Amino acid sequence: MTSTTRPAALGTARDVDLGTATVRYFENGPSDGPVVVFIHGLLVNADLWRKVVPDVVAAGLHTYTVDWPLGSHSIPVPNADLTPPGVADLIAAFLEKLDLNDVTLVANDTGGAITQILMTRHPERIGGVVLATCDAFERFFPPTFAPLPKLAHVPGFLAVLTQAVRIKPVQRLPIAFGWVAKRQPPPEAVTSYLAPSRHNRAIRKDLTRFLKGVNKRHTLAAAEKLPAFDKPVLLAWATEDKLFPVLLAERLADKLPNASIVEIADSYTFIPEDQPAELTRLIVKFSRAPV
Repeated sequence: MTSTTRPAALGTARDVDLGTATVRYFENGPSDGPVVVFIHGLLVNADLWRKVVPDVVAAGLHTYTVDWPLGSHSIPVPNADLTPPGVADLIAAFLEKLDLNDVTLVANDTGGAITQILMTRHPERIGGVVLATCDAFERFFPPTFAPLPKLAHVPGFLAVLTQAVRIKPVQRLPIAFGWVAKRQPPPEAVTSYLAPSRHNRAIRKDLTRFLKGVNKRHTLAAAEKLPAFDKPVLLAWATEDKLFPVLLAERLADKLPNASIVEIADSYTFIPEDQPAELTRLIVKFSRAPV
């Protein structure tokens, strides 16, 4: 498998055994700072937050950026439950294993859907949530990516797909990064995101299992339980997003008793790629970190 150098800004790399899975995470920031745990989406990893972590840490927060097993992870997890609720339970196990409390969760894209499920299943260690443009309600996945769960059942499909996205013009298509990032991620980030599933059959198997379990019933069921989550939620939403209209944020705000919406201009879904400085400012303010 091709290895990649991970951004030093993420902090110290560690592996943690969660029982059914071992995941890699990066830790940074003062030991006594408010805790922020980042949750990325499909076919990216902790590197998505490389432009956010440094200034969040500089503001006094303690960060954990994790390679969740969503197709760009480097440690296969053949025994893990990779249904969306199973991944939510894995995040809960991570918080428990590291004994993290009063945590601010920051989630993007598919990670936001999983976080909504987590909020309804394991709210006890959560202090607040930042949902930065993400799947919700019936948009899990959005229409552009909706065929993926069915295509994942086709033998060899993911092997072909992961090889195809090596081509730069393909990376700019809506089915790749074209509609999630207004600014194409740099080559080293694209390699970090796509190399694991391209080169490691076990990672592709993990990705296949996750994709087969994606269904809007999970986010719709979570939405019905969100009114019981009374902790603060910030909905940081990209106004130009092509996959998740601001209407989704408004609907989430109607469900959540303690939510507010902040719109972010000049960005698509990957706000950490397109507008990292603005997202950082919002995270710091939301977490009430010293400045």
